[in-house]
Amino acid sequence: MAEITKLSGQVVYENRWMKVREERVRFQNKKEGIYGVVDKEDFALIVPIHEDGRFQLVQQFRYTVGGRYWEFPQGSWETKPGTDPLVVARAELEEETGYRAASLRPVGHLFEAYGFSNQGFHIFVASGLQAGRTKLDPEEQGLITGAFALEDIKTMIAEGEIKDAPSIAALGILALSGDLPIHSV
Repeated sequence: MAEITKLSGQVVYENRWMKVREERVRFQNKKEGIYGVVDKEDFALIVPIHEDGRFQLVQQFRYTVGGRYWEFPQGSWETKPGTDPLVVARAELEEETGYRAASLRPVGHLFEAYGFSNQGFHIFVASGLQAGRTKLDPEEQGLITGAFALEDIKTMIAEGEIKDAPSIAALGILALSGDLPIHSV
């Protein structure tokens, strides 16, 4: 028997970016309850590293929290579900930063908030960066980009300029695996 069994469910809200389901469930102890589940397409998060060890970040206004914060470039293709994450990563990097990468290397997959959403994210390290032009989507107007040393990023996290959990988690994975550029530490 599964730990939690779905009894019924219905979509209570849906738009281009997400679907919200309410599901009645039965737990192992036979008690019943509900889960609210946010279905979202996985996204790609790109950690662009310049030859000198600096990281390319983006900053944009995030409506849901009412503020501007720095983060690694990231995005999904809601209108093309199931697209290869590497293809998404390559396009999102150029779209948001203007840079193209000679190499995009996958380093892991995490879930963003699995207590209420099935959305995950694929982490890629981009190297061999070549400057180009950004191609911002309409909802990305006002997005800016900049390159920062790891010490600056640590300070930005401590001072609340970076609050994006996936970006911080990606740095953690790179640190644990020993993949942070040696001259950035």
